[in-house]
Amino acid sequence: MKTILIVEDEHALASALASVCRRLGCDARLCASGSRALDELSRSAFALVLLDIGLPDMSGLDLLEKLRALHPALPVVILTAHGTLDNAVAAKRLGAAAYLLKPLELQEVQETLRQVLSEAVPATPPGETPVSLMVGAAPMIQRSFIEIAHACGSDAPVLISGPTGTGKTLTAKVIHSQSARRGAPFVTLHCSALPENLLETELFGHEKHAFTGAGAARPGHIERAQGGTLFLDEIGDIPLTVQAKLLRFVEERTFTRVGGREDLRVDLRLITATHKDLREEVRAGRFREDLYYRLHVLEIQMPALSQRMGDLPALAHFFLGSLAPGRALRISEAALELLARHRWPGNVRELRNVLEHAVAVSNGPVLLPQHLPRDVRELAETGTAEPPPLAPALAAWLDEKLKAGETYQQMSEALEAMALRHLLGRFDNKPTVLARETKMNRVTLRRKCRDFLRD
Repeated sequence: MKTILIVEDEHALASALASVCRRLGCDARLCASGSRALDELSRSAFALVLLDIGLPDMSGLDLLEKLRALHPALPVVILTAHGTLDNAVAAKRLGAAAYLLKPLELQEVQETLRQVLSEAVPATPPGETPVSLMVGAAPMIQRSFIEIAHACGSDAPVLISGPTGTGKTLTAKVIHSQSARRGAPFVTLHCSALPENLLETELFGHEKHAFTGAGAARPGHIERAQGGTLFLDEIGDIPLTVQAKLLRFVEERTFTRVGGREDLRVDLRLITATHKDLREEVRAGRFREDLYYRLHVLEIQMPALSQRMGDLPALAHFFLGSLAPGRALRISEAALELLARHRWPGNVRELRNVLEHAVAVSNGPVLLPQHLPRDVRELAETGTAEPPPLAPALAAWLDEKLKAGETYQQMSEALEAMALRHLLGRFDNKPTVLARETKMNRVTLRRKCRDFLRD
């Protein structure tokens, strides 16, 4: 019988994971600390390790690095309640077979373990810890971090999708910097900024006298990216004629310069990005279906800022550190409240620009509402700014309550208390008026106020 080592200091979760292992026909051994796990690993053989990052005596990533010295090929599945891009990429480069976010779906855990055990995923050698270039704890961005980590460990084409300003270019740079090609060039071409004829020559290069003004041969972006990564931004905007030539290169790794006859071969990794829905573009006949499937081997979806508003304070702190190094700036609660009421159509890029403005006009150590751009202040103050969508904010709030160990009853009561406080405020704290306007029984309302608004 195969034995799975579970390194998890939360006893209830460890017991649940052990039950999953037994359903798979495996034995389970539990450890609540890194030091105990190392002792077990030095004395016994295991088929797989389930490893929590947040251990009481050491980081799970530190344990994973020590584990690799003992068992280079042992499959490891990482568990974490605080996923970050740094952790996801480090885990992948240290050979983690999978990376699961808490709260866990036990069915997902079971299927992951079944797949890892059947495939016996080999470990990759330990590598250097990557630099943290992206921040966020919201569930949607953490899923993106996992997708980025997979892309860093592969050489397959990557398609990065998401609204403008969500960090698609930064994502491409992170993937290149953490890939096996990081020592070679990273070449970027913004496809929507060029007309068709110029885009073709920029991409494939041209021979001498290929057109008027071509006094000398010139290599294109494809040749410049030899051995490294070519990043094509806004791939959804390239014309169909250029798509056909790009498809040939993607399939055969050969191309011909404009005005040339010789086939040239280049080895590179291709990353593309778009703010468009390429599936819809394919259905509309504006994008080649065969090219879409060639580019869509790995996909990373970058969420809009409105879908991860719980990350706004952390993002603001991160940007202030880079925009004003050495000033120890912080942002006031009043200014944060105004930022939280903004719609952010420009996403994270817009947030950075807003904070850059605030840093430029402020003199003290605290950014105040008056330091924010006028349009941000006016939209919030006049009430014309749309509130952020409820679902992402509620999801972030529920995740925090889960981490704190609250029961469903506690969460439900907290939500109802918030709703009652808000509604009472709308009706001058008069329960009778609230009951009439919301068609609630007055006795029921009084009981709810007594139960949920004890303060």
